[in-house]
Amino acid sequence: MRFNFIAACSACLLSFITYQTAFSQRMMEKLGRGVVAINQGGGKIYVGWRMLGTDPDNIAFNIYKSTGNKAAVKLNSSPITATTNYVDSNVDSTAATSYFVKTVLNGKESEVSKPFLLPANNGAKPYLSIPLQTMADYKPNDASVGDLDGDGEYEIVLHQVSRGHDNSHNGITSNPILEAYKLNGTMLWRIDLGRNIREGAHYTQFMVYDFDGDGKAEIVCKTADGTIDGQGKVIGDSTKTWRNENGHILSGPEYLTIFNGQTGAAINTTGFVAVRHPDTENPTTEQLKAVWGDGRGNRSDRFLAAVAYLDGKHPSLIMCRGYYTRTVIVAWDFQKGKLKQRWLFDSDANAENRRFRGQGNHNLTIADVDNDGKDEIVYGAMVVDDNGKGLYSTGTGHADALHVSDLDPNRPGLEVFDIQERFGDAGANFRDARTGEMIWKIPSVKAGEDGEGPGRGLSLDVDPRYPGFESWVAGAGISGMFDVKGNKISERNPSVNFGIFWDDDMLSELLDGTRITKWDYQNSKADMLFNAANYDCVSNNGTKQNPVLSGDILGDWREEAIYATRDGKELRIFTTTIPAKNRFYTFMHDPQYRLSIAWQNVAYNQPPHTSFFIGKDMKTPPKPNIVVVDVKK
Repeated sequence: MRFNFIAACSACLLSFITYQTAFSQRMMEKLGRGVVAINQGGGKIYVGWRMLGTDPDNIAFNIYKSTGNKAAVKLNSSPITATTNYVDSNVDSTAATSYFVKTVLNGKESEVSKPFLLPANNGAKPYLSIPLQTMADYKPNDASVGDLDGDGEYEIVLHQVSRGHDNSHNGITSNPILEAYKLNGTMLWRIDLGRNIREGAHYTQFMVYDFDGDGKAEIVCKTADGTIDGQGKVIGDSTKTWRNENGHILSGPEYLTIFNGQTGAAINTTGFVAVRHPDTENPTTEQLKAVWGDGRGNRSDRFLAAVAYLDGKHPSLIMCRGYYTRTVIVAWDFQKGKLKQRWLFDSDANAENRRFRGQGNHNLTIADVDNDGKDEIVYGAMVVDDNGKGLYSTGTGHADALHVSDLDPNRPGLEVFDIQERFGDAGANFRDARTGEMIWKIPSVKAGEDGEGPGRGLSLDVDPRYPGFESWVAGAGISGMFDVKGNKISERNPSVNFGIFWDDDMLSELLDGTRITKWDYQNSKADMLFNAANYDCVSNNGTKQNPVLSGDILGDWREEAIYATRDGKELRIFTTTIPAKNRFYTFMHDPQYRLSIAWQNVAYNQPPHTSFFIGKDMKTPPKPNIVVVDVKK
């Protein structure tokens, strides 16, 4: 047999390219240390800061403070290695105090963080205050974060709402408003999406992320005739009104716009490719019904959005339409100032794709389910691969809640806990994220004539007696709590909303409305740890009762909860002041978790999850395969 040198070289080259792609470093934002100081009362100040995913394992820290006009003094006697927080017990609260940290490597100090200034006479406020410029008749709703100006600190992009409607209801809505604020309250811009964008949880999904790798985040969302960018420029035709007498917007052009995060200026506007109808911008009721199953927008105007690393290196935008019947998912890249379509998945494109109809949730998750270094779109009961092809569909159908992580650390890969909104054999279901194999499922029990199954589901590690996460649902005759094998381990369960890491152990706490509680697994009850309502704060979205945002945006690896005040004039960021017993790199440098923060504002908000198991007897989290990008001038 003759040796084919060219073929061998080609095979080697292909193998090398495949290896490089599979193990590409993801481009992520360059974060600072996120130093935060909170007055605990009693003359004590809690200080927390970030360890980064790019830090060497042997990194240590020294903490400094400067009081009034005095020179900075080091507070710790030896470099801090066990945690990334410190409690200062020698405080002069009558003077402004500045805290900062220095990194220590091999006994030498190097990087100096930006300081955090605690004002004089601050009192024992357990929050940071961000004053808002909320317009009359509006109130703060969901938010996202991104480094809009490249300074290593997150800014907040806030969705302000007035009069909204679910897409199943009639009614004219107010204009959706997006605003950007620095953490000190400086307002950067306001975008008015206009009367041709409907206000409601299912319509306006906005993504905040650094899509082009210049070190500064952009904002992307669906736009229409009359949208006004952050510099006052109108998109499309401002004279047009496309909403009908019922308030639905079922005709007229649809756009997709990417905005500059620092200025709010529109960079590029293109057509919204996941269109209402393939043949016309102005479909009739009958034409809409033929494509989506109804003619009033309840199915065609259900939108989701996300960010995913489809090539393992660069972030792509994911824009989605529909989940009750037809589903269309479009991937976009932002290159050289232009949005470029990467691929389109359509459940109605061919016979093979028809099994993906009706499988989406009121939310979605992005995760590398097949461990190839590239992300998949976990779209409820189905998954779309990084190349835009359907990976699998379970057929269990639409639901309201979705959780993906290494829920069972004793199984390889990730798992999914999902629910089934309609009554059926998978009211609660636990599956392999890569293959869709059902590990266990529990049928829901019909209790009434509305045909509804479970409305919520949650999966967290709250009971150390059982390996992995515990899972539970609300309603439909499924009561109690289940382990990773599907065994019922408790007749009672805690709230079915969000989780949050707040205290000093590896178990998750519960976040429900404004309340943070700890599950007492021995007595099957929840113990109150904190309530933001005591500080005049309210939760969002009616019965959904979620915060403005929850995530690891400041300080150490534990998570913050952001709420609006009752009068809508302020955001308050609450961070734990409980000293930790350990340290991890910031969850925001775990790509799956960071992308969870990007999609948290979408439709029915869900809590973020890491790509690795967090809980009792957890292993050291793997180092993230990332590279941080410098700001391009």
